[in-house]
Amino acid sequence: MNKPLLPTLAFTLALAAGASVLADEHGHSVHWDYVGPEGPEHWGDLDPDFELCKRGKNQSPIDLKNFVDSKLPPIGFHYKPGGHDEVNNGHTIQIEYDAGSTITIDGHNYELKQFHFHTPSENHIAGQEFPMEAHLVHADKEGHLAVIAVMIERGIENLALAKAWSAMPDHPNTTVHLSTEVSAEDLLPANRDYYRFNGSLTTPPCSEGVLWLVMKHPITASPKQIAQFAHVIGHPNNRPIQELNARLILK
Repeated sequence: MNKPLLPTLAFTLALAAGASVLADEHGHSVHWDYVGPEGPEHWGDLDPDFELCKRGKNQSPIDLKNFVDSKLPPIGFHYKPGGHDEVNNGHTIQIEYDAGSTITIDGHNYELKQFHFHTPSENHIAGQEFPMEAHLVHADKEGHLAVIAVMIERGIENLALAKAWSAMPDHPNTTVHLSTEVSAEDLLPANRDYYRFNGSLTTPPCSEGVLWLVMKHPITASPKQIAQFAHVIGHPNNRPIQELNARLILK
C-alpha cells in the first residue's frame, strides 16, 4: 500500500473524558454566522484565532474533481447505535455519540464523536451541489480529526433521519435526549467507495489538518426531511467552496 499523500495532522484538540469533539464553534466566545457581517467572507476578521479562515491554504469545503487514482484501501467501519443527544447549536443539528464506535484507515483508529448536517451541501463532487450533506466527525487519541462526508439527495425517506428528526429541537442552544439511539451506520451508502483529501474545519476557527473522506455515492432523504432541517436552521448553513491550491484529491 502506498504511503498516504496527506501531511501529518498538525494540530491537537484537547479531549476531556466523555466530551465530544466538535467541528463547529463550541467553546469559542466570538460569535459568527452564515449570513450578514459575521458571515463566511468575514470570519477571518472576527478574531485573530480565525485567521486561517482567510489565509489558510488547505481549507474546506472544496469542489472534488481532477482525481488522482491511488487505489485507496477500504475504510474499516466499526459502528454501533450510539446517537443519544440531539443539539441545536444555532448553526446545525448535531447528534452526540457514545464512545466505542470507530473507523480504521491506514491501520489507524478514529472514534466517532458526533455527526451533523449542512444544507445545501458544503462539498461539491465534479461541480455538483447536493441538497444536504452529513459530516461524521471522528478523533484519534491525540485529537486528530477525520470527517466522513456523505452527500444526501432527494428521494425516499431516510429512516435514520426519521428517528432524529422526530425530536429535532427547533430553538438554538437547546438539547433533547433521544429515546431510541440513532446509528451512524444508517447514514452510510451501501457502496463505501470514497475520495480523500486534506482539509480543514468548515467553521471557525477553520483549523487545518483534517482528514476528509467523502463517500462517492449519496444517500437519500425525503423532500420533507430536507425542508424540516432547512426550516429549523432558518438559512443555508454551508461555507462557500474554497480554493484547492496544491492539494491532491485521491480516489
